[in-house]
Amino acid sequence: MSMTRSEGAFEPAVQDVGTPGRSAPLGAEVSPGGVNFSVYSRSASGIELIFFDREDDALPAKVLPLDPAVNRTGIYWHAFVPGIKPGQLYGYRVRGPFDPASGMRFDRDKVLLDPYGRGVVVPKNYSRKVARHKGDNAAMSMKSVVVDSHAYDWEGDSPLCRPASQTIIYEMHVRGFTMHPNSGLSEKMRGTYAGLVEKIPYLKQLGITAVELLPVFQFDSQNAPPGLVNYWGYGPISFFAPHQAYSSRQDPLGPANEFRDMVKALHRAGIEVILDVVFNHTAEGDHLGPTLCFRGLENSTYYILEKDRARYADYSGTGNTLNANHPVVRRMILDSLRYWVEEMHVDGFRFDLAAILERDESGNLLPDPPVLWDIDSAPMLAGTKLIAEAWDAAGLYQVGSFLGNNWREWNGRFRDDVRNFLRGDDNSVASFADRLLGSPQIYGRKEREAEASVNFVTCHDGFTLNDLVSYNGKHNEANGEGDRDGANDNRSYNWGIEGPTTDANVEKFRNRQVKNFLAVTMLALGLPMILMGDEVRRTQQGNNNAYCQDNEISWFDWALVAKHADLLRYVRSLGVHRLMRGFDPNFRALTLNELLREANGVWHGVKLNQPDWSSESHGVAYSAAGRDGGVLFYAIFNSYWEVLEFELPPTTLQEPWRRWIDTSLDSPQDIVEWKNAPVVTTRTYQAEARSVVFLSTHA
Repeated sequence: MSMTRSEGAFEPAVQDVGTPGRSAPLGAEVSPGGVNFSVYSRSASGIELIFFDREDDALPAKVLPLDPAVNRTGIYWHAFVPGIKPGQLYGYRVRGPFDPASGMRFDRDKVLLDPYGRGVVVPKNYSRKVARHKGDNAAMSMKSVVVDSHAYDWEGDSPLCRPASQTIIYEMHVRGFTMHPNSGLSEKMRGTYAGLVEKIPYLKQLGITAVELLPVFQFDSQNAPPGLVNYWGYGPISFFAPHQAYSSRQDPLGPANEFRDMVKALHRAGIEVILDVVFNHTAEGDHLGPTLCFRGLENSTYYILEKDRARYADYSGTGNTLNANHPVVRRMILDSLRYWVEEMHVDGFRFDLAAILERDESGNLLPDPPVLWDIDSAPMLAGTKLIAEAWDAAGLYQVGSFLGNNWREWNGRFRDDVRNFLRGDDNSVASFADRLLGSPQIYGRKEREAEASVNFVTCHDGFTLNDLVSYNGKHNEANGEGDRDGANDNRSYNWGIEGPTTDANVEKFRNRQVKNFLAVTMLALGLPMILMGDEVRRTQQGNNNAYCQDNEISWFDWALVAKHADLLRYVRSLGVHRLMRGFDPNFRALTLNELLREANGVWHGVKLNQPDWSSESHGVAYSAAGRDGGVLFYAIFNSYWEVLEFELPPTTLQEPWRRWIDTSLDSPQDIVEWKNAPVVTTRTYQAEARSVVFLSTHA
């Protein structure tokens, strides 16, 4: 059905609105005979529900004006439309005042996404620029898709609810994992949810138990500086729809189904799915940004505005800040989380810049932010992993003090203090020691399990592990900002040569340092997370802010799997031990403080019971004993530039000391099978420069 629409006219050619429908649930709810549509807008004076046959149609196939006398209940506009089926494309046009000074930015010419839409299509000629300026943008706009959330056969699947003590997280990018031409996948499969499924055997081999996916909510890839793309995905425009471009199926229902296929396949392999979620800002940007969804429906509800109401508060560093503690936005966030758990079966969430969720509509810090308590206490999220990046871009840093009982935190202090120590910095040994034990100085005042601290040395934001030991400074020239972007404080060291080298001695030292970082991350108390490709020394060529690099700078290079097979084996062996520890039910039940008391741990220096906490110290050792007093393990950490000889404690067990790990040794002696660990016959152990050693009395 075609029609014309005169410039500025709001009256459509079709007047049939079906039946009034109902206000709940929000979004497009499929039922026998049709679909109920409901959307929030307090201040709109009129709304059109519009349907399209194709994603790039310039004119809607059908336009339904919503009569406020019939199709509005309070702050919700709604209609039941018979005959509509899953796969139908739709959107809204909303009329109201354009008065930025009062916080209103209605634009009746713009096609708006449904905030609760379960699917999104993006035309090939999509234009963010057109959405920023006056005029109709139908042909070049994203459009929502009617999705029947219940029309999928899960075949008995459900979230895995794996205990945190048995969890190893692998932070990864869906597209970047399989996009490289040497991935072994067809061009159609590369960079997709289905492509990730093909690589599950590799993930199983690696030994991780959870993938933490960089944002997969539909985002605007054009939300980037001119000539660049938004690769990471931190620019969401729909909190319910999986990103269309990550699907090998480009039919309207393909992304939702392929995402669910991926989750089901990962669960069958025993791997949990954690989503990196962005509830702190949207792709609509600042006051000069495009009108795509929220600002065209009720701008002052969805965003924190400055006092002049015409501009957006920016605590996210992206141009705007979501007004997360407003009741309507709070409900949307909770509904989104519920949807991804109940209908998409995900196992957890990592909340980007989560400290923003503690701010009120004026940006002030709330003592008891409702949205965080809602998430923390939601019954449908019980057993779901909740991980907070407990800071924001405006200086709020809540590591160790993030509100709630069930949250875990990205421990940025673990990252910094481990980097300091292994680089050989002065004044680093005491903080490093605390991080090894689950950061009791940070988390000990809360009776929480040890896994409250998510331990990581690298993540998507910053250097890869290879680059951490290969570059003294960032090299972000490819980002087009004159190397001004990205963090300057990297705490890295290149070991004598900046970047790649053929010097065998430098390469050997770098490989040892990579193993040191991985050993500390995997063996420290807490929940370990490693970055995609660190297990095979993936490089970003010194770029520490590759948010806009959808190319081989960011992609996983599968040739590295063979090149660094020794390191891959090393990581896998570390993971096996990590999971062995988690199978102890007593270990899982203990809080961090209880666990430390039970361990009867003792710190040592090169002399037993004499740790050196001075500013010049660069070595420390730790032993832990069981309830019977027998020593279970002895770990040495030497960041000094020379060999240090450590005294070994006597044991009361029958078993002698056995060497499980020594990162100074060549593979395969750097880490051996637990049962085949060689006996240490001396009363001291020489720890080579820049090495980690782990001895045990268990064969």
